[in-house]
Amino acid sequence: MKIKDKVIVVTGAASGIGEGLCRRFAAEGAKGVVVSDCNAQGAAKVAAEIGGLAVTADVGKEDDIKKLVAAATEHYGPIDLFCSNAGMSFPGGVEAPNEDWYKSWDIHVMSHVYAARAVLPSMIERGGGYLLQTGSAGGLLTTLGAAPYCVCKHATVALAEWMSITYADRGIKVSCLCPFGVISGILPADTKGVAELFLKTAITADECAEYVVAALEREEFLILPHPEILEYFKARANNHERWLGHMRREQARYTD
Repeated sequence: MKIKDKVIVVTGAASGIGEGLCRRFAAEGAKGVVVSDCNAQGAAKVAAEIGGLAVTADVGKEDDIKKLVAAATEHYGPIDLFCSNAGMSFPGGVEAPNEDWYKSWDIHVMSHVYAARAVLPSMIERGGGYLLQTGSAGGLLTTLGAAPYCVCKHATVALAEWMSITYADRGIKVSCLCPFGVISGILPADTKGVAELFLKTAITADECAEYVVAALEREEFLILPHPEILEYFKARANNHERWLGHMRREQARYTD
């Protein structure tokens, strides 16, 4: 997909990866960029700077997604690319509060379901459209010390795979963005306690957006701004027991 002249919606767009995507899409000549976030002030700032449309939305609420799609369509016309990008960090293990598990599920899984429900009928009727879901390297591998986040990001990847298989013959393209460390609202540059495992290879949101645009043009399913993640993914598949042993050692190393 070429970004030029396309109508694009990005959620979680007031900062981080989402903001980087909005700025890059605008620079690529998109017809319209809809900047959506629960942070109304942040979304308005980004939209004003790129000449886009700001729409406040809580992606964990289906009615908000419906209103977002309606506002985007009314302002710019049919949506060509919906980037379901919003995310939050949820630390802890199985002892994490139920509220965190439910909220992580709503933000990292159901938001993608709501987006698909809202845009797929029109896309299928027109014979084409594109869905970009932001997963995580943790959704392909695992995330130490963040069970609600990790488990739900695995579900993000699974949902994207299912949609890619199910809707391909109806002209729908699906990509799943699975970055490792990105300097963003979830992984701030000045955080002292973030494991060096992430920080030593972290990229900027702008670098991530540059990679995404190139990968969308190639219509790749897995978008991996950190190429080493593919090698780790292969190693995990080739010898799962060995992989688990490695991750146990990594956990001990970064939690001691």
